[in-house]
Amino acid sequence: MITDVERIAPCLPGAQLQEIEGETYRGVVKIKLGPATMQFKGQATFIEQDDQAHRGVLKAEGRDTSGRGNAAAEITAQAESLSPTSTKVVVTTDLHITGKVAQFGRGVVGDVSKKLMAQFATNLNTMLDDQGTGDPAPAEEPVAAAAPSADGDEAPAASDAASSGGDAGSTAAESAPRVRKIDSPATEPVDLAGVGGPAVLKRLGPALAAILLLLFVLRRRR
Repeated sequence: MITDVERIAPCLPGAQLQEIEGETYRGVVKIKLGPATMQFKGQATFIEQDDQAHRGVLKAEGRDTSGRGNAAAEITAQAESLSPTSTKVVVTTDLHITGKVAQFGRGVVGDVSKKLMAQFATNLNTMLDDQGTGDPAPAEEPVAAAAPSADGDEAPAASDAASSGGDAGSTAAESAPRVRKIDSPATEPVDLAGVGGPAVLKRLGPALAAILLLLFVLRRRR
């Protein structure tokens, strides 16, 4: 369930899955920082997926579309059964960020991450209650029907009609992964100041206090 990115993407605050190509998932993550809204466009791929051990490792990277920063992360999720109806998932993230968001430092980013993870867990539980945990039915692949020939025998299907010496370019095109567009609604950006309010205020508190003190001194001199 945790590795079904297409299914759980709507549960991720600020994230929107846009397309899937083979094992690569592409989309955007929107965040709001005061009056500015940033959109990180990137992709994610599983570099480890062990269904028996209930462990998955996802590598993700994105770039702010306005050129104000980059983000890269390696996310490990380990699931542990607590009871027939309860599962604990421990998520460990190795995150590297540059640009405007990085100015908040580890404390603020850690506080925001915890709250976003709590929102994700709440959304995921709600989705499971509404939809259940069953796997979605696999899409059926179209099968070419064999047409009868003039002598009554079945003619070979179109996919088998090509000779072994067919066009190499056509074969390469068929083996290449197809890009599947995801028709998902646009998501609202995550308000970092709103999510990590206390931590942000703690970070900006000394600067705001200094500004207020300076204004007070200047006013007294007048």
